Amino acid sequence: MNFYSILVFIHIFSAILGMGPGFILTRIAKLANSMTEIRQAYRIRRDLHIFVMIGGTLLLITGLLMGFIHPYLFKMGWYVTSLVLFLTGLTMGPFVLSPKSKPIKELLESHKGEDVPKEYETLSRELFRYERILNIIFLIIIVLMILKPF
Repeated sequence: MNFYSILVFIHIFSAILGMGPGFILTRIAKLANSMTEIRQAYRIRRDLHIFVMIGGTLLLITGLLMGFIHPYLFKMGWYVTSLVLFLTGLTMGPFVLSPKSKPIKELLESHKGEDVPKEYETLSRELFRYERILNIIFLIIIVLMILKPF
């Protein structure tokens, strides 16, 4: 096994490790019906997000290393498009998802009782919309990586 093959292996493994949990984060919170369940769902989301961050970081590093080893990849449309989409998805975390989730975290800390406030419904709906957009971006990247259409 040469270095490039090892990078490909790590890249694929990282995609499974990082993207797999990322696709279910929204579903975990949507299944919760009480404030106790919602709080637990967000704790689980936080723990799973660690895998998403590690996998995503390894994906970026290995993908770029493969490009530096084979510079022709930077001329391939599927590679460049995937890289641009990945960087777009990466920037959505701190610039979109984090600001959208902050009020939810504050609400979870301050709200008393088991009833789910309407404010949570509104805030979570908006957050989940952006998470679905991010999931679509990552699905497109996966399709581009597999098919290499252009």
